[in-house]
Amino acid sequence: MGIIDFEQITTELSDRVLTVTLNRPERLNAWTPIMAEELIEAFDRADADDEVRVIIITGAGRGFCAGADLAAGGETFDHRQREAAASQMAGSQAGSEAGPVPRDNGGRFTLRVFESTKPVIAAINGPAVGVGATMTLPMDIRLAAEDARIGFVFARRGIVPEACSSWFLPRVVGISRAMEWVATGRVFSAQEGLEGGLLRSLHPSGELLEAAHELAREIAENTAPVSVALARRMMWTMLGAEHPMLAHRADSRGMFYRGQSADAREGITAFLEKRPAVFPDLVSDGLPEIMPGWSAPEFE
Repeated sequence: MGIIDFEQITTELSDRVLTVTLNRPERLNAWTPIMAEELIEAFDRADADDEVRVIIITGAGRGFCAGADLAAGGETFDHRQREAAASQMAGSQAGSEAGPVPRDNGGRFTLRVFESTKPVIAAINGPAVGVGATMTLPMDIRLAAEDARIGFVFARRGIVPEACSSWFLPRVVGISRAMEWVATGRVFSAQEGLEGGLLRSLHPSGELLEAAHELAREIAENTAPVSVALARRMMWTMLGAEHPMLAHRADSRGMFYRGQSADAREGITAFLEKRPAVFPDLVSDGLPEIMPGWSAPEFE
């Protein structure tokens, strides 16, 4: 993955682990449309690069992501008002008729994470509030600093959970815990997040990123990238499946296709010879279709 001059994030590839850092520390890495677009581009590039085996997301400075940038005040989430103001600045007349509902850019990002062929680890190094919390929900593993604070604060701001979190959050922590956090809108401790199943582990601030990298390296050094990509797709997709038979169909197709692969031969041979495996198959060559007929619905 080549060096890219992003404005609000940074990327660094080391040991086949791509670290993506939200980089607005003076604003506690508050979310903006620019940040959303840059994150989506970073994931597009990571998926296309076989040197990237795992993605870590973290924040610069003392915050992970403080939520949406509220510099626009009470009009922050009023799309129509912002559109009208932009039209006036451009010297044009804003239309009176309502246009199509705009897509939430947090949701566009979490859907991109959902589609990732690389496992994703969140290293939550500080406050993660609003979209700063919901953006992590489709990430596979979440680690946090011991002093991190997390909040699904939407109801306290007069809005609703976004970034597809009404789908992800109950699946991650269960409906009761999800509703408690969303209905109260309170900001809670990392310890409560750990106890609620949102977080995998807590670490001293200075040790968090290394813990995330250690976990990422364990994946990168020991597993077949195509197998991990397929397993990730199977696990997340099956969260919405209506019957375990759908998983059985996907499992059976996956075992059939992967059982014939060079990776399977290498993995078994390496195990028997007691040596590290060197898996030859590449994600960029394409994944076998193990869930025919499944496709994401369109935004309407």
